[in-house]
Amino acid sequence: MTKAEVVQQIADKTGIDKADVYTTVEAFFTVVKNSMAEGENIYVRGFGSFVNKKRAQKIGRNISKNTAIVIEEHFVPSFKPSKVFVEKIKTSEKLSEKLKVTEPS
Repeated sequence: MTKAEVVQQIADKTGIDKADVYTTVEAFFTVVKNSMAEGENIYVRGFGSFVNKKRAQKIGRNISKNTAIVIEEHFVPSFKPSKVFVEKIKTSEKLSEKLKVTEPS
């Protein structure tokens, strides 16, 4: 699903103008990115947490030059879904049907 499809669904469900929904969704993403860039984590009850995870320094390889390079420690953004969110996915009938279709007979 794309951002445009998300905006369309929210507009359809709420009756709010699509342009206003788009502005709100963009503002949400901007707040998330800026807050995380400042080192803050974001917790949305019933949905999940946007957190910065620290990656330790490690040695990597530049395979084109066959040399070792040092990858400094850094932070990467991560999302951890809430238990409610995970349970909703686990009990989804549509996903269960997809699982049955992909299983070999």
